[in-house]
Amino acid sequence: MHWVNRQIGRGDRVMLGALPILVLAVLYIVMAASRHAANPADKILPLPGSMAQSMAALIFQPDQLTGQLLFWADTLASLQRLGIGLGISTVLAIVIGLALGALPPVRAILGPLVTGIAVVPPIALLPILFIALGLGETAKVALIVVGIAPVMVRDIAAHVAALPREQIIKAQTLGASSWQVIIRVALPQAMPRLLQAMRLSLGPAWVFLISAEAIASDVGLGYRIFLVRRYLSMDVILPYVAWIAILAIVMDVTLNVMSQRLFPWAHGERH
Repeated sequence: MHWVNRQIGRGDRVMLGALPILVLAVLYIVMAASRHAANPADKILPLPGSMAQSMAALIFQPDQLTGQLLFWADTLASLQRLGIGLGISTVLAIVIGLALGALPPVRAILGPLVTGIAVVPPIALLPILFIALGLGETAKVALIVVGIAPVMVRDIAAHVAALPREQIIKAQTLGASSWQVIIRVALPQAMPRLLQAMRLSLGPAWVFLISAEAIASDVGLGYRIFLVRRYLSMDVILPYVAWIAILAIVMDVTLNVMSQRLFPWAHGERH
């Protein structure tokens, strides 16, 4: 049987997907044990026991200055910023994207502006955002929005603009106005694409969030990583990076399941 025709069951997919992660974990443990055998004080590749001890202090022991459980305070702060930024970007994507994709006059007016914003590196705008908006939460959320909203808008606009012209003509033949065409024809077909655009934007959103927290923040996953790096605290950095990866995977899987449950027709026979 050709590999391109071979279908993998759900259980087999889980096992095969876990295999590379298991291999990397074993490889890391072997390398860390080797380094510690040569130098017991090595900080570059901490052993699992050292990481567990350091994380236990952050997870279960309140901070002496703030009284907070730092790990959970960092997680909550980062998720709040990410959620607000992703939410605002999603609203902008569906509203502006539908208008750009379905209405040629709007596309002619706003299209170049959206394209121009989308191609500017968001990190380059970070100093401007901090100067204009201050060092508070607004600037951090704004960086996420500036970083992912234009790309999401362009993706939704391109998807709507590529809808078969026959659908629009049929709707207009039945008496639909431009507003009704957008709501009844374009919007339902744009929603599955919106969830996929959100999935693709999660990675960049995390990058912009960590960048903003590293520069100006007093709590957050990115702040904690850059705070302890000066002490070479890899026993904290590595678990934090792994935790960010887990959160991102959970978000991605959640959006994918939502898409399959809400819009099964958009996934065809694959699911």
